[in-house]
Amino acid sequence: MQIVIVTGASSGIGRSVAVQAARRGTGVILTYNGNERGARETVAAIEADGGTAVALRLDVGRSETFPAFRDEVAGALRDTWRRDSFDHLVNNAGFGRSAPFEDTTEEMFDELMRALLRGPYFLTRALLPLLADGGAIVNVASNAASRSGMEAGYSAYGTMKGGLVVLSRYLAKELSPRGIRVNSVSPGSTRTRIGGDAFARHRRGHPGPGRADGPGPAGGTGRHRPGRRGAAGRRRRLDHRAGHRGLRRLQPVAVRSPA
Repeated sequence: MQIVIVTGASSGIGRSVAVQAARRGTGVILTYNGNERGARETVAAIEADGGTAVALRLDVGRSETFPAFRDEVAGALRDTWRRDSFDHLVNNAGFGRSAPFEDTTEEMFDELMRALLRGPYFLTRALLPLLADGGAIVNVASNAASRSGMEAGYSAYGTMKGGLVVLSRYLAKELSPRGIRVNSVSPGSTRTRIGGDAFARHRRGHPGPGRADGPGPAGGTGRHRPGRRGAAGRRRRLDHRAGHRGLRRLQPVAVRSPA
């Protein structure tokens, strides 16, 4: 059985990724920070379908905790699956916060950087010894990092997500000798808990009702999954208006708020 680690899987895209991965026969280690109830619900949903999942607490904004987290992962792999490695990593955890450029403080900037860029960077480095050769990493970025997704007030958020896209390219290059594929995915507008339900507050800028109401059946990553073969280092943009038909190269679509 292959194993995937999905960060930030107590709700939204992360939960959908975890549930769909489990339905495909993959064991799941999912993380949560403040939403323990949501994590338990994700585990329950996976187990109800006959899957196996373990929930571990992780604050991606505190890189000093990553070595201890790696030890917890190693323990879960050993005790639950009798393995000493995992196969896929989905860096999804994060949060949204907006402010006009002139009102963006250093504290706000640093908080976003710790969770959205520094966190995935050093978490991936900490877990790399446990990641099996031939595995895959998916970094969940945002359309806020693309021209089509630019919205006033998200300069700091978009900067971090853009950095995650560039990081994915470098990781794809440096980890290719081990056969590890690395890609970033930039979701379009998706109803999640991020930004105090910014989706609902900016509804006018989104596609019509029922077209972008939540993570799709493949967890906000269409039909793409870490285990599939494909060119590494690509940034893929997901448009939920396509009826969850998968990742495609699409023309830019204006949205009101980042995913």
